[in-house]
Amino acid sequence: MSQKQFAVRIERQDQPSLPPYWQTFVLDHEAGLNVTSVLQRIAANPTTKDGAKVAPVAYESGCLEEVCGSCTMRINGRVRQACSALVDRLLKDDPSGIELRPMSKFPVVRDLCVDRYRMFRALQKLKCWVPVDGYYDLGSGPKQSSDQQLQNYPLSQCMSCGCCLEACPQYKEVVIARREDELEADYQQRRDEELDRNFIGAAAMSQAVLMNSHPIGKTISASRIEAMIAAGGIQNCGKAGNCQAVCPKEIPLMHSWGRANRAATIHVFKKFFDG
Repeated sequence: MSQKQFAVRIERQDQPSLPPYWQTFVLDHEAGLNVTSVLQRIAANPTTKDGAKVAPVAYESGCLEEVCGSCTMRINGRVRQACSALVDRLLKDDPSGIELRPMSKFPVVRDLCVDRYRMFRALQKLKCWVPVDGYYDLGSGPKQSSDQQLQNYPLSQCMSCGCCLEACPQYKEVVIARREDELEADYQQRRDEELDRNFIGAAAMSQAVLMNSHPIGKTISASRIEAMIAAGGIQNCGKAGNCQAVCPKEIPLMHSWGRANRAATIHVFKKFFDG
C-alpha cells in the first residue's frame, strides 16, 4: 500500500442469523472524501486488500448532509454519520486507516444496515405527533412566545439517527426471535409488547417533551406522560449524559430529561390529589 492509499476495515454480516466477519479494502486517497464516498467507491469495485472479488458492502444513505440520520454507524469506534465524517480528519487522528462497524444496539440486517424499528416504536408509544381532526384547513393555531420557540427549536432538529441510543449504557440491545409457525401479526404484537417494556431512550423522550410543549400537541400530554412513566420509561435513565455528548445536532437532551421528570412529578401529584 502506497502513501497515497489508505485502508478501510469493515465489519460485515451477510444476514442476521450469520456471524460477523471483517474485510479490508484499499482505496486511493482523494481530497474531500467522506465515508459515504468511500463506501460508494468500494461498491463500484468491491475488491478486498487480498484481491478477492466480494459482494458490495450494504449501507444506508439519504440526504448526504447530516439531516436524515440514515447513514449512522460506528466510525473508528465513535457513533456518527458517514456523510459528515471526513476522511482527511479521520486519517489525521488515526493514520493506520478507517474502521467501520454497524451500530450495536440495533439488530443487523446486513453489513452496516441495522433495523431501527425499536426507536420508531418508542416514538409511536409516546405519541410523538400533533393530533389533528382532519386534513382540512384548521386555521392558525395558538401562538408561541419567542422564549418558548427558543427553548423548543433545538428539540425539533432531532433526525432519529440513533446516536444517543448507541451511546446510552441503559439502552440495551433487545433480541426478539420469531417462533416457528408463528403468524406475522402475532410476532409483530409480541415484539411490540416486549419492546415497550424496555428503555425508551433519549430520542423518543425528547420528542415527547417537544410535543407536550406545542399549543395543540399538549392536549394529549397526559397520555404521553403516562407512557413516559410506564415500564421502560424515564425512571430507567441513569443520567450518564452520553446521549447529549454524542448528539450530532447538539440537542440539550439532559435538559429535556429534566423537563420530562418535572412534568411527570406534577402529573403524579395531580393524579394523587384528584383521586
